[in-house]
Amino acid sequence: MSQDDPIVYVIDDDAAIREALSGLLRSVGLRMEGFALPRDFLAFRRPNAPCCMVLDVRLPGSSGLEFQRELSATNANIPIIFITGHGDIPMSVRAMKAGAVEFLTKPFRDQELIDAIQHAIGRDRARRAAERELTELRARWDTLTAREKQVMAILVTGQLNKQIGAAIGTTESTVKAHRTQIMRKMQASSLAELVRTADKIDMQTA
Repeated sequence: MSQDDPIVYVIDDDAAIREALSGLLRSVGLRMEGFALPRDFLAFRRPNAPCCMVLDVRLPGSSGLEFQRELSATNANIPIIFITGHGDIPMSVRAMKAGAVEFLTKPFRDQELIDAIQHAIGRDRARRAAERELTELRARWDTLTAREKQVMAILVTGQLNKQIGAAIGTTESTVKAHRTQIMRKMQASSLAELVRTADKIDMQTA
């Protein structure tokens, strides 16, 4: 399986439901890993692949909502779709406020679940892509010298080369040279692109 092949994690203590969902997901080309309890999932070595979780609200020993909070506390970042046979509106509101993608009450149509899963996997793909982009941008930032970082921090505020030179005590031509290096190292084709990059990497903490 490649890193781009998504996985759907299903946590439900009912083996019949896990088996039914496995067949449904296979029918649309999705791989599933099923678990009876949250602890079984936590013991599983997860591959680095786009994923989501289908989680039963009522589980032996603890609720799905409690496990959602536990995952959130560990920054697991797994989009969750809740399924339940005993859902109520306050419960679904709590789940959605905590970041759940969907809250489905049994019986639900197969297509409802598939649509929710595809949406959740799309969300996880987008998050992963954004994280990869940020990692790459931070790596570019790290190639700048201390002086180039200083110039870039002022440059993205919209000040002219002459103003930047006066602010840091150097000549306009030196600022131009720094600017050329900054654009090359950050792989920015325009000042607008450089500004967007600066917003993403948060230069104060990068």
